[in-house]
Amino acid sequence: MKMKELPKAERPYEKLELYGAKSLSNAELLAIIIKTGTKQETSVQIAQRILTLNHLPEDDSLSFLQELSLADLQEIKGIGTVKAIQLKAICELGLRMVKPSNYKNWKIEHPKDIARICIPEFRKEKREIGRVYFLNSQNQVLEIDDLAIGGTSYVNISIKEIMAHAIGVRASRLILVHNHPSGIAKPSTQDIKFSDELFNAAKLLNIDLLDHLIIAGQSYISVYDYLRTKIQQLRDDHKQQKGEENKVKLKAQEEVKKIICPKKVSQKNTKKSKIQTWTSHQTVNGKNQKDVN
Repeated sequence: MKMKELPKAERPYEKLELYGAKSLSNAELLAIIIKTGTKQETSVQIAQRILTLNHLPEDDSLSFLQELSLADLQEIKGIGTVKAIQLKAICELGLRMVKPSNYKNWKIEHPKDIARICIPEFRKEKREIGRVYFLNSQNQVLEIDDLAIGGTSYVNISIKEIMAHAIGVRASRLILVHNHPSGIAKPSTQDIKFSDELFNAAKLLNIDLLDHLIIAGQSYISVYDYLRTKIQQLRDDHKQQKGEENKVKLKAQEEVKKIICPKKVSQKNTKKSKIQTWTSHQTVNGKNQKDVN
């Protein structure tokens, strides 16, 4: 069936005009970029075949398009050089739209502000990248630099280079960001160690390392938050352990008293027994007396 043969409300162009862009599926949005189909397929059908190139079908986002090369796109029948270039251009526009137009006027209020920018860019990156945000005392960005690009599971970042850069732009604060291509949002022992070394080096120059963020797929984690959580867990475990130790200690003290002072314990028990017997006797006598009356 040709596109013209579809009801107007089902054609991507008309549907967007009538109901807005949010009403369109991913395939329909791509079809608008593709514009025309072939004799055998409509632009929507071609778009649907492009979507099958997503190797993670449970992830229904279009971010996988960023990884596709021009050659990958041109393997789809109906996608020539021009259409492939148009699709790649749209992908790049999408990335640039989430970045601040002038980062030097950008004030960072929270680590998630940086994560929001970095996740779309880093989530499909196959190599580890070390990025540093150099800030002034008001948390305004002075400069952003990718100071290291490593392999799939490592990145060598020079603390000396970071400090030299910070001095050069007169930064008062730093935020370090790097990605985990593995998708595991958990700092490694090396990540924590490097954070500590960078924190101490920056402190010597009166520069604050505000945080170290790790981007992993669609999520991120703050090394600082991770450590704070771990410390709190250790404190809670210590309190619980101390409470258990106190219980054991009190029980042990009672046992020791029984062994060291058996007579006193026995006397106490004997007195208690006599009191209970006397009370019981009085009650019985009372009942008997009542019965007699």
